[in-house]
Amino acid sequence: MNYFFSILAGIIQGLTEFLPISSSGHLVLFHDFFRFDFPDALAFDVVLHLGTLLALIIYFAFDIAKYFTAWLTSFVKWDFRADVNKRLAWFLFFGTIPAAVAGFYLEDQIDNFFRQPMSVAVMLIVFGIFLYLADRFFKQFKTINELSFANALVIGIFQVLALVPGVSRSGITIIAGLSQRLKRQDAARFSFLLAIPIIFGAGLKKSIDFFSTGNILANDLIILAVGFISSAITGYIAIRFFLKFLENHSLKAFAVYRVVLGFVIIFIILFFK
Repeated sequence: MNYFFSILAGIIQGLTEFLPISSSGHLVLFHDFFRFDFPDALAFDVVLHLGTLLALIIYFAFDIAKYFTAWLTSFVKWDFRADVNKRLAWFLFFGTIPAAVAGFYLEDQIDNFFRQPMSVAVMLIVFGIFLYLADRFFKQFKTINELSFANALVIGIFQVLALVPGVSRSGITIIAGLSQRLKRQDAARFSFLLAIPIIFGAGLKKSIDFFSTGNILANDLIILAVGFISSAITGYIAIRFFLKFLENHSLKAFAVYRVVLGFVIIFIILFFK
């Protein structure tokens, strides 16, 4: 049964990390309603996030190589205005800083305070409404290559809110991207690229925490492995699906899902728990 729950958690993480419906929020609900308690929750959390990181690295391998090379060569030849790759590389660098700093100092406190089903339900509803309004009313005409430094910084600052379970990293950065007049697909693409260093940094921090205090038994390694593989495969599929979906569809379905799920959770908490 633990293997089944590990696969299920990996699927939930892989889907909800990239769809704008909150991975942390869904995992809180998963643990609360299914009562799945892995011996080392920190290790399990790290492995699921590393799975989605692998999905991002595989899908965006060309972009990662392109922007990292451009970032390095910018130290030799600074032609910021003429070279869009160098410009975007630096936008991603500066856009990462707000969430990285907030995550380093505040993630544990925020996670402990907001990691309850009722809080998740409220965040799902509130930011579901914001997602709908942003998709409905902001004019969308910019491509990712037309981003300004101010646009990237605004999106990066908004990413700080993703530390709260139920908000959604992709959701809040897509909302911010739409507010900066990005097209839906470009807002999602920039959101995913911006997530790579954040997920890597969070995974590194949690790995250090685990190896300094953790103690995984040999028979738990398979459970971790199936969760990792499940998260990576599902995450890759979710990225491909979502970017293709946004070519011809709005974000309304995800906004409605968030709001409906939020009210269902509140109903269950009030009348069945």
